[in-house]
Amino acid sequence: MNVKTIVGNGILAALYIAVSMLIQPFGFTAVQFRVSEMFNHLVVFNKKYIYGIILGVFLTNLLFSPMKAYDLIFGVGHSLLSLLITIICCRYIKKIWVRMVVNTVVFTGMMWIIALELNLAFGLPFGFTWLTTAIGEFVVMAVGIPLMYVLNKRINFEKMI
Repeated sequence: MNVKTIVGNGILAALYIAVSMLIQPFGFTAVQFRVSEMFNHLVVFNKKYIYGIILGVFLTNLLFSPMKAYDLIFGVGHSLLSLLITIICCRYIKKIWVRMVVNTVVFTGMMWIIALELNLAFGLPFGFTWLTTAIGEFVVMAVGIPLMYVLNKRINFEKMI
């Protein structure tokens, strides 16, 4: 990994933490409305962003989560698995906006991991919790599609790292 990649991922992790801190009360509920999840779309531009996202998720859960142990396992696991699935899918998809739609679907569908976490930790009903966390994730990721698309036109995420 070169210096540019390390620095870029460090900045990304810091941004993920900062944005998560701002919306902290909404990021750790049964709805999981974590605005920083929009950064997950960066892997559709360049797979090297996975390091910064995972570091950001790990540190956010370590610093702010009311249930650190669970979130460090399930939250980081959810992000890692979802990002890896997206990276694999992106090998076969050329259009950026289609990649972001696939990424949104992957992250939304994989919210079963967070629903399982909340079921194990608090006894919340799995199906309903999957629905509520998936809705929160879908909204954030869907809103992130046009935002990240427009930002990419200006910044060019592919070459930044």
